[in-house]
Amino acid sequence: MPDAATAPQAWYSGITKYQWLVLVIASLGWIFDVFEGQIFVASMNEAMRELLPADATADETRLAGRLSYYNNIAFGAFLLGGALGGVCFGMLSDRIGRARTMVLTIAMYSGFTFLSALSQQWWHLAVFRFLVALGVGGEWAVATALVAEVFPRRARAWSLAIFHASSVVGTMMAVAAGAFIVAEREFTIAALGGLDVSGWRLGFALGAVPALLIVAVRLTLTAEPEAWKKSRGAGEPRGSGRLSVLFSAKIARRTVIGVTLAAVGLATFWGAHIYGKDTLRQAIEEQYASASPSLPRQQAIDENFGSIKRWEMLGMLLVTTGGGLGLLSFGPLAERFGRRPAFLFFHAAGLASALALFQFLSDLRILLVALPVFGFLTLGMHAGYAVYFPELFPTRVRSTGAGFCFNVGRILAAPILFAAGWMQRDWGFSLRDTASLLSLLFVIGIAVLFFAPETRGAELPE
Repeated sequence: MPDAATAPQAWYSGITKYQWLVLVIASLGWIFDVFEGQIFVASMNEAMRELLPADATADETRLAGRLSYYNNIAFGAFLLGGALGGVCFGMLSDRIGRARTMVLTIAMYSGFTFLSALSQQWWHLAVFRFLVALGVGGEWAVATALVAEVFPRRARAWSLAIFHASSVVGTMMAVAAGAFIVAEREFTIAALGGLDVSGWRLGFALGAVPALLIVAVRLTLTAEPEAWKKSRGAGEPRGSGRLSVLFSAKIARRTVIGVTLAAVGLATFWGAHIYGKDTLRQAIEEQYASASPSLPRQQAIDENFGSIKRWEMLGMLLVTTGGGLGLLSFGPLAERFGRRPAFLFFHAAGLASALALFQFLSDLRILLVALPVFGFLTLGMHAGYAVYFPELFPTRVRSTGAGFCFNVGRILAAPILFAAGWMQRDWGFSLRDTASLLSLLFVIGIAVLFFAPETRGAELPE
């Protein structure tokens, strides 16, 4: 039996107050980051229906396909903006420091989410989605490098998994906004002279709140991580924050692997995972339509809008809850079995769960049980990007590399989502069939793992 001196330490043993504080601040930035992305998911159908011209929404039989088409354009704009922001702010972070760059990213995503509430046409919202994503993509790249450099090796996987899993709180905030604000359709604002404001606009206006986090970052993160300062030495190290370093002989394969994993994860997230909630909405719509056979189907649905919207938000909550548990599970699984086996499990099981949900499950009671499992298996690998990507790159390009992988993955995922929109609007594919086809991308994720390095137990590259 090992004595106290040789027994393995708990991952949290000896973690300092400052290290915990860094994790909290980074997680808060990521929580609000995710809220800014998910508030669109919670309100996209209502927002686009109001912003599209009347002739585009007059034909109820084609409305779902058209809404999906324009929503996917907005998703694509979000992915492209995130890619650009992640790369640019990642490079800036390696040059000027993590804390200062984080302030810029938070200011950008909170400000432009608020301005999204002022959209008057569908393309206004798409442009604002792009601008919001500049900050969203940048914040993730900066925060992952910050946590990876502040926490010791034995705590890295756990701390980064906790960091990424905090995203669930941001999604739940968006769920609450959808259930209690968007579902009301319209609010009368007395302070604005009795102005009537759509619920979805008020939801976007809440995006200004994260700007308060800037004060906490400036007061708390007064010193940069020692690893970053050490890499700088007396001046800027050779290749600091330069994209060309990511394609040098020793690093290029790691860069390609990281980009591929991120592209698979982001395409399946925006093309399949987020639509889990819609299976519950479809099931409850069918119940309301069947209960009122004398009414046109769309009229029966419109008359029960508030109730249907809350069922949809329940579906989003169930998927998010399961997804959060999956994110939290990646850290201990990666620490116990290795990074590659953890990725392999979630990709294979994610594929199976997505095909089962979208092809075979429609009963309301079964969906209530299946959605958390679906969320767990299709989201868990995303924590792996926060754990694995910083371990692939040396300090001088760690934020650049992590940001490049995660966000170039967005660029590769964007055209896939544009195609998914066309499939539904022009080619007659159902949402379920489209999501099923996109879930097949998990196979590519499985294949690339055969070439991926295992980084469990290794020190961060210098």
